[in-house]
Amino acid sequence: MATEIRLKHNESGLTKIGCYGFSWTYLCFGPFVPMFRGELGVGALHILFALFSAGISNIIFAFIYNKQYLRRQLENGWVLAGEELQNQIVKASISE
Repeated sequence: MATEIRLKHNESGLTKIGCYGFSWTYLCFGPFVPMFRGELGVGALHILFALFSAGISNIIFAFIYNKQYLRRQLENGWVLAGEELQNQIVKASISE
């Protein structure tokens, strides 16, 4: 089950909620999740994977999508803004 973590953008000061762990949302809605989050290229790639794997890739991506999404956000200037212990847990879970 996904756990929420607060993210803050260094330059703009905006905050948003990110998740780590299993993505029930991705399991139910598949490649539409990245598209709703503004990752159109990732969503298009996931649609291709789903077509070529007869949807089996959706099960696999449900386990790894949140981790990949958080990594991309951290690479794009967002930082973890939760409690220190929670930040350490998230860093450990996405570094694997």
